[in-house]
Amino acid sequence: SKQKRKFSSFFKSLVIELDKELYGPDNHLVEWHRMPTTQETDGFQVKRPGDVNVKCTLLLMLDHQPPQYKLDPRLARLLGVHTQTRASIMQALWLYIKHNKLQDSHEKEYINCNRYFRQIFNCVRMRFSEIPMKLAGLLQHPDPIIINHTISVDPNDQKKTACYDIDVEVDDPLKAQMSNFLASTTNQQEIASLDAKIHETIESINQLKTQRDFMLSFSNNPQDFIQEWIKSQRRDLKIITDVIGNPEEERRAEFYQQPWAQEAVGRHIFAKVQQRRQELEQ
Repeated sequence: SKQKRKFSSFFKSLVIELDKELYGPDNHLVEWHRMPTTQETDGFQVKRPGDVNVKCTLLLMLDHQPPQYKLDPRLARLLGVHTQTRASIMQALWLYIKHNKLQDSHEKEYINCNRYFRQIFNCVRMRFSEIPMKLAGLLQHPDPIIINHTISVDPNDQKKTACYDIDVEVDDPLKAQMSNFLASTTNQQEIASLDAKIHETIESINQLKTQRDFMLSFSNNPQDFIQEWIKSQRRDLKIITDVIGNPEEERRAEFYQQPWAQEAVGRHIFAKVQQRRQELEQ
């Protein structure tokens, strides 16, 4: 059976602040901080002499695994995330970018900042690779859990013992099973096969989307679509065949009725005469 976690294992630090007027500036704080050599315990006991009721404040800093961070208030309001892991914050940021279409349509590695991002990140445009560095300055340590308590010395007081509920993280019982699943060679082959199927499905979806866009454009305006399509095909054909000039325009009579046509014919005839003269002289 799995060993039960002890009380201290849920916390990174604990500070108890007693009345400074009663115990003085040098003896009113009790602190405990986790160290690499810390021995876990199921509780803490603090004793101080006194014969009057004492107000105290308990500051508990949870030991989040993986670590969690508190977001800058402006970004927290924008993403709807107050305190979370770095991975969750990055995911929320990406969902916001995707939902608001901030990714550059041509240069996919860039984000075009809206007015909120410009105020928070102080830039008009940034790369995806710059986000972690810019985000680091907007992350803070989480707020501690604050408990205000009064230590009573009255023997008739029924509230000497107080209980407080604190939400803590516990280990996921499926975590070990998932680790074994991912570590299995057989499962790795199955995962690779599923990844390949996912890739093929995405490619198929992209092809179907291209076909749909093609047909949709044709149905919206057939005449303009056919003209644009013919122009596109003509450009492609010209690039493929490496043809000089524009055969499509040159086959029409009006092409040769332009102002430059007469001079071009004269130059062509002159060039042919000069060529023939050189041949006769040889």
